[in-house]
Amino acid sequence: MDQNRTPLLDAVAAYARREPAYFKIPAHRFERGISPRWRKWTGDGIFRFDLTEAEGLDDLHCAEGVIRQAQELAAELYGARKTWFLVNGTTCGNEAMILAACREGDKILVPRNAHKSVLMGLTLSGARPVYLMPKQQEDWGISGGITPRQVEEGLRQHPDCRCVFLVSPTYYGVLSNIREIARICHEHDALLLVDEAHGAHLYFGGGMPRGAILEGADMCVQSTHKVAGSLTQSSMLHVGTDRVDIGRLESCLHMVQSTSPSYLLMVSLDAARYELAKNGTQMMERACRMAQDVRGVICRIPGICCIGEEILGESVYALDPTRLVISARQIGLSGYQLADLLYEEYQVGMELADDSQVVAVVTWANTEEEIRRLTEALEDISRRYGHARQSPAPSCRPLPALPEYVRSPREAFFAPQKKVPWEETVGKIAGESLIPYPPGIPLVNPGERISREIWDYMEEYRQAGLHFHGPADRSLSEFQIIPEEIL
Repeated sequence: MDQNRTPLLDAVAAYARREPAYFKIPAHRFERGISPRWRKWTGDGIFRFDLTEAEGLDDLHCAEGVIRQAQELAAELYGARKTWFLVNGTTCGNEAMILAACREGDKILVPRNAHKSVLMGLTLSGARPVYLMPKQQEDWGISGGITPRQVEEGLRQHPDCRCVFLVSPTYYGVLSNIREIARICHEHDALLLVDEAHGAHLYFGGGMPRGAILEGADMCVQSTHKVAGSLTQSSMLHVGTDRVDIGRLESCLHMVQSTSPSYLLMVSLDAARYELAKNGTQMMERACRMAQDVRGVICRIPGICCIGEEILGESVYALDPTRLVISARQIGLSGYQLADLLYEEYQVGMELADDSQVVAVVTWANTEEEIRRLTEALEDISRRYGHARQSPAPSCRPLPALPEYVRSPREAFFAPQKKVPWEETVGKIAGESLIPYPPGIPLVNPGERISREIWDYMEEYRQAGLHFHGPADRSLSEFQIIPEEIL
């Protein structure tokens, strides 16, 4: 196929040039109905691309024309058998993969640190998770990957398991050994699904590890917007093998995707694919070079450190070199404090902060000036705070044992619930999650029993005022449970 083509971009541009009398949705009629206050910042051209399924522009839910052509070009570029554009982000892709692979009651191996969209997919499908606990990197307080040994053991213990779900790379740039895990899955007649939200750039060389489809995954979803140049909320779902029921997957995508897909998002995917096809290797070489250079500088700054290949091992098969995981704990700064300082005093924004570190994402579109500002800011912070030389207490204690599984996520979601005082929740069945950050791994999910060990761990977080997600009551004075008598 001719990767120099942009069929969807060209079709939408041609439609806008015709300037038809427009009586379709959306209401703004090109730029004319858009607030002048907004247009002052953006100009007018972008709004001519915000269209609906107009003449010649195809239909995402029944793609036969330019959208189909654009998706086929993306599939060829990524080495996939088939590719779909997603306008509801990787969230809907994760949901669709699980719905397509699992029916109600089916077992699925899932890493405990999976994105919350996986819990949504489990709730929608009725699948029953068998959790795999990633090993914690104690010096950094982050999760490693899932190992082939864990997958082999999980499938041996649960021979009726239909599929395995992985997160690779993680938010912190940690990759699992997808090739070996895919081999194990296929030996056990199980599908391998990969949340590759942070890995759309891993297909173009330039010093990057290889992406999941190239390594044998049956399906993966990528947030193209995160690392590959499309607009926010635009993603792709790829099928890598003939083991996937394509018809069922398409039906599942219809369930979780908007019936009013944004042409801005889809055109951005077509345009991003074109740039990657034309310049992808050079783009990734530039990103890797800048990231490796700045990593070397950071590691020489007193009191500041940055994750590197020293953490590679069984549970960290590979690292995304463009993720900079930076810590200033040696000079007494938490990740939250470091992120606040970098932005408020130096106008340097980080992607993520937790109690121990910050994460910077370097792409080909970063400038040398931005790299300089980051390193100079860290050097100045080191000078200002270096006299402290006092590490905070380690933030990532060993996690409690996995809780008792009582009800599936779907059963828990639809079960009657009630609020009880937090102090009365030991031994109760959770109606919501408890997820301390770090490490971002749920202590308990809906349908699981709260042990004394879990309660004590979470209470320490609550008393210390540390960050956690899950409960509707952010103070954790009350917590939703599922009354035992209704089960």
